[in-house]
Amino acid sequence: MFPVPRADIKPNSADYETIPLIKATGFREYDARWLFPQDVSLLGFQAIGLGLATVLHELGTGPRIIVGHDYRSYSMAVKQAVMTGLMAGGMEVHDIGLALSPTAYFAQFAYDCPAVAMVTASHNENGWTGIKMGAARPLTFGPDEMSRLKEIVLSGKGVARKGGGLVLHHDAAERYCADLTASVKLSRRIRAVVATGNGTAGTFAPKVLSAIGVDVVPLHTGLDYTFPHHNPNPEDMVMLHAVADAVKANKADLGLCFDGDGDRCGVVDDQGHEIFADKMGLLIARDLAPLHANARFVVDVKSTGLFATDPVLSAHGATTDYWKTGHSYIKRRCHELKALAGFEKSGHYFFNAPIGRGYDDGIVSAIAVLQMLDRAGQKLSTLVKALPQSFGSPTMSPHCADEKKYGIVDEVTARFAAMKQAGKPFAGQKITSLVTVNGVRVSVEDGTWGLVRASSNKPGLVVVCESTVSDARMRAMFAAIEALLAQFPEVGEWDQKLPPAA
Repeated sequence: MFPVPRADIKPNSADYETIPLIKATGFREYDARWLFPQDVSLLGFQAIGLGLATVLHELGTGPRIIVGHDYRSYSMAVKQAVMTGLMAGGMEVHDIGLALSPTAYFAQFAYDCPAVAMVTASHNENGWTGIKMGAARPLTFGPDEMSRLKEIVLSGKGVARKGGGLVLHHDAAERYCADLTASVKLSRRIRAVVATGNGTAGTFAPKVLSAIGVDVVPLHTGLDYTFPHHNPNPEDMVMLHAVADAVKANKADLGLCFDGDGDRCGVVDDQGHEIFADKMGLLIARDLAPLHANARFVVDVKSTGLFATDPVLSAHGATTDYWKTGHSYIKRRCHELKALAGFEKSGHYFFNAPIGRGYDDGIVSAIAVLQMLDRAGQKLSTLVKALPQSFGSPTMSPHCADEKKYGIVDEVTARFAAMKQAGKPFAGQKITSLVTVNGVRVSVEDGTWGLVRASSNKPGLVVVCESTVSDARMRAMFAAIEALLAQFPEVGEWDQKLPPAA
């Protein structure tokens, strides 16, 4: 039995070597993330592994679990600590080694394991670590499972069981890449800048895309866990601008950028313009709708409102469901609705049969983009220009402590509700609707909207704005939200703000 974890233990102490350190804030809505080693220790990860095994037994999941790790200096050590706890809890652990998150999801099918624990901090800065978990492929944990895991781990109620063991799979990466390339071959040569921000995807994406006929121009694809150029985050304008410069310099047809664990994809067109992932999702949906009559799509509340009004989708009987932001939420919603595909503004895309297995895979998403271009026979910039016009912001995040962020969102929601009730204007116009399925999405008379929600994986808020009227109206919405959030001392510096108007 492990000692009950504590949150007040400091590294470089005897307690750190004998008592698990786990800060409660690391258990998030649908995965777990901590700063290592100051917020969680290796003993803490042993306790988490034991707790996860206990949850899986409670859920009735078979005692077989896939475990992999991303490329950070400490990820293998973290994974081994988790595996020790899982085996102590009676799990047969199938270790696939260095992997992308979608490699681990694929391995659940390839090796017939119902559960998964992928050690990754995704796009978070170096120093972060965490685990993405699931008990029923292709789904990952949601709030209920995470709450139960947190309860078991922090109370020291993990149950040790006999029967644990370890199976090593040295061919997982090879099988994953072979699966992606088995039935895809482009009919024409497409030149693409492939950027991975020195994250784990550098081992996989260039090789897979080359194999299907892409003329790959690699950018920052060498593995380096210090992330010397920028974080591997396809929502970050620094990464997108670097890809845009490379596209123009190499006269490429597009740029494809992947996050740290390879489950997200960002896109830059042939003219070097960054295409936010919700607009890219709309283009893919337009490509798929004629091939799959009456298709159903799921998008998150951060995404463009154009899905609901798009004439191409309507002409083919396609419908769109707006749902909570978060890869676990959209994945589960796509599964429940048997949707053809789901799209998140962050770049998580989900494809059900016959395209995919339902989990988010950045390389599968990139292949969908490439096949769309192959079928269209047009430049990506031409396809983008054919979309109804809208003006959207990047995803922006002001810092806010994990302990405070949900309370701030509740207060912002209450203020919007009071303003709407009193008929007071916001961003210069009357509030017409509030969508509170995930944070609060406030819309005004001309259709311009802004979203404020709590980040699910970092200490911060999330802000997105869009207008179909003008760039100026979108900026007015952002300015109004920025001014509102400035009234809260708990809200700190922004990771990025709107770039200057063109």
